[in-house]
Amino acid sequence: MTPKEFFEFAKKHNAEMVDLKFTDFLGSWQHCTFPVDTWDEDTFKKGVGFDGSSIRGWQGIHMSDMLAIPVSDTARIDPFFAKPTVSVIANIVDPVTLEEYSRDPRHIARKGIEFLKSTGIADTCYIGPEPEFFIFDEVRFQQTQNMGFYQIDSVEGAWNTNRIEEPNLGYKPSYKGGYFPVSPTDTYHDLRGDMVVEMRKLGIVVEAHHHEVGTAGQSEIDMKYAELLTMADQFMWYKYIIKNVAKKNGKTVTFMPKPIFEDNGSGMHTHLSLWKGGKPLFGGKDYAGLSEMALHAIGGVLKHANALLAFAAPTQNSYRRLVPGFEAPVNLVMSQRNRSAAVRIPMYHEDPKAKRFEFRCPDPSANGYLAFTAIMMAAIDGIQNKISPGNPLDKDIYEMSTKELEKVPHVPGSLAEALHALAGDNKFLTKGGVFTEDVIETWINYKTKNEIKQLSLRPHPYEFYLYYDN
Repeated sequence: MTPKEFFEFAKKHNAEMVDLKFTDFLGSWQHCTFPVDTWDEDTFKKGVGFDGSSIRGWQGIHMSDMLAIPVSDTARIDPFFAKPTVSVIANIVDPVTLEEYSRDPRHIARKGIEFLKSTGIADTCYIGPEPEFFIFDEVRFQQTQNMGFYQIDSVEGAWNTNRIEEPNLGYKPSYKGGYFPVSPTDTYHDLRGDMVVEMRKLGIVVEAHHHEVGTAGQSEIDMKYAELLTMADQFMWYKYIIKNVAKKNGKTVTFMPKPIFEDNGSGMHTHLSLWKGGKPLFGGKDYAGLSEMALHAIGGVLKHANALLAFAAPTQNSYRRLVPGFEAPVNLVMSQRNRSAAVRIPMYHEDPKAKRFEFRCPDPSANGYLAFTAIMMAAIDGIQNKISPGNPLDKDIYEMSTKELEKVPHVPGSLAEALHALAGDNKFLTKGGVFTEDVIETWINYKTKNEIKQLSLRPHPYEFYLYYDN
């Protein structure tokens, strides 16, 4: 869609307003709305100004002016405004140098794609994420000097089998029992269906939706794989649509990786494949029907996994999920079927077009532009340096001895460990200037100051059970 076609599109839909959206450093959409008649075709070259110092992890107050340049072919009719409104995604530019802003996540993804092409390895990276989420009826939380608590509730919660509901009919998915019985146990089929309808209106291809393993409304909606930048844009729409459809129905959604104790967390298993000239490159005759290139790509992801997780599992809560049990992918090995392995090779189809690997460690708290690009960069590094993925782990880990398990490398145990790994292993990310040293340093500093240090200052409620009466 050209800028001229953008205005024709707005007129066709009787849209008098345009909503400009961009993704902040951590992965949340920000927006500002303008009357359409205040824009012209030059707006798509010159952009609109905003205060970059108010965006997390971006500019200092002494150099706060930034420009958002709308990308006309991202235009969609926003489904959640009362008046017809065209939504458009923006790239971020420095108004003085007129250079694209290095900390703009979308810019980093675009640089990653150009770097892939420049290597000659491939011209397209397809990404297929499987984000999971919880649908709750209520959430309450607070942290003050003398109080710290959270409380969530869901009509589906296994803990509510004894609640007075006048009547309580007892259809509650049990802990680890949500995958995937029909209604009436699955009460959210129609709500997920409404979410899918809104996605399809915007051109997002949805392959399936279903209840997930966890009690209390854990769900999954799967988008068909798409080129990396397209998928990163779609992932922003995905979260936006799911949260807003839920709110319209009196529900709340969280993409927190581990909101419920002693039940499955929410992951975002991420499928990746490389293509060139319209042909897939990962099908072959090696392990699990993969090509040598695919195995080297997996080798790169496994080698750099600890650093990757600083972007792909980027919260302290992420490491409540990445623990043994609960189907968590804690073992840094590959396997053609074992779901506890960090990298799984799906075996549903033999078609070379279906051959890809699935990195199971990421979760939906990630910034898709950064996480997808980082995973691709690790795969490229593996291919360029012919990194072996090691021997596959096709055993049942629950039947392995402690001595055997000690030999299997594991994911980091905390966000601090992942950030430490990123600080020492980031050369694969800075190739071609895709991730700059400033981006990596800012990410580490922001996460350390605003999350790790802040969590370390606050007593945990369970500490009162452990220590109050010592």
